[in-house]
Parts: sequence; structure tokens; C-alpha cells
Amino acid sequence: MIVKSTYFRPIPSFLLPFTQSTTATQTQTRCLHQRVRAKPIPPPTPFVPNTQTFLTLIGRNLSQHASKIPSWRALFSLSSEQLKELGIDPPRSRRYLLRWREKFRNRQFGIGGDFKFVKDGVAELRVAEIPVSGHRSATATLSPGKRKIVVNVAAGGSASGNLLEKSVPVKGIQIKGAHTIVGPHVQPVKGGNGARIVIKEGLWEERRGHKIDGGERRQAEVRAKKRGEEKRAR
Repeated sequence: MIVKSTYFRPIPSFLLPFTQSTTATQTQTRCLHQRVRAKPIPPPTPFVPNTQTFLTLIGRNLSQHASKIPSWRALFSLSSEQLKELGIDPPRSRRYLLRWREKFRNRQFGIGGDFKFVKDGVAELRVAEIPVSGHRSATATLSPGKRKIVVNVAAGGSASGNLLEKSVPVKGIQIKGAHTIVGPHVQPVKGGNGARIVIKEGLWEERRGHKIDGGERRQAEVRAKKRGEEKRAR
């Protein structure tokens, strides 16, 4: 008499009930979430010392929400959903704030963001001569072996006598003629002694584009209606 034995293969793990698979996935997700590091909080700068100033500079009326954000740390750590709960609307304003927040975190400042000398919201600028490598002949407005740059100085200070080759010129600012400082948001100082940049609403604002004929999605439809109205009016 021959006795046949029955052999049962083990069930693969991926065929087990979905509840076990789901539990494993949730555990892995939790572990991954715990490993993600929070982004660093950038330090304030002399030109941007607090939340109120930051929101004022980036414009779009976001400065009206300054009282809703309790601290500098909160400004750079609150999520979009948390900003919504605080009453910062519409969504495009939150997106704009978050975009500028990341730019500031990466040191992509607007004009004046990297200034070291700021007093009462005012940064003063002066024209300075610094030495350059190689021979450069003198001109009517420039000393021999020198070049002119615009630098940020302390309030009431002078740029002469204390600048070295490491002096960093102000970005986006130019010199016109002998000593006239020109550029966006630059205000000349009386007497021609340099210029200044003042913190004000929207100094860094990125202007929104204007929709023409309904914007990209409705442009063809709107223009077709206009052509039809023009034909009927003839």
C-alpha cells in the first residue's frame, strides 16, 4: 500500500492579508519621517532684523499679517497649512511668502539684504577707490592704479582711508560720472555726498503679471468673442 504525503508550500509574504502589509508600510513611513531634518533657521541680518521688516520688504500687503506670526523662528518653520490657520490668505500670498522664505534661507536677498551697516532702516552708500592689480593710468575722475566701487558704510561715515582690496561692492548699483550713485531705490544725499537706501513697503516685491484677454487659458475664447462682436458692429 502506497501512502501519498501532501506538501504545503509556505505562503509568500506579499500574499498575506493586506492589514499586515499596510502596517509595515506605515511603520516604514513613520521611521522615514523621523529621519527628515528640519531646515535651518537663517539668522536675521542688519537690513532684515525681524519679521515685520521681512514682510514689509517682500510687499504684496503681507506686512498686515506680521502680528499673526509670533517670532522669527515661526516665520521660517510654519507650514503652508499652519499659515492658512493663522489667516494668511489667499493661497497665492502664502506661496509667495514661502518662496521668499526659501530665497532668504539660501541668501538670495533683494537689494540691501547683505548690508552690514544699517541704522533706523537706512543704509548709507559711498563711492570708494580701491587698488587693482596691474597698471591703470589716471583719469580726470580716477586715481592711478585704482578703481571705483560703491560700498555700504556706517551712518555718517566715510569710505576713504579704511578700505582694502577685500571690500565688496554693492550689487546692482552703479557710478555715473565722477561720484554719482545710481540704481533702483537709491536716494541721493544732499550735497552729493553719497546716497542711501531706505527700507520701505515692497522694496523687494516681485510684481505679478497682468492677464491680457483673460489669461492663457481663456485667451483664445475671449479674443474670438471680441472678433465676433467687431464683425457684428460693422
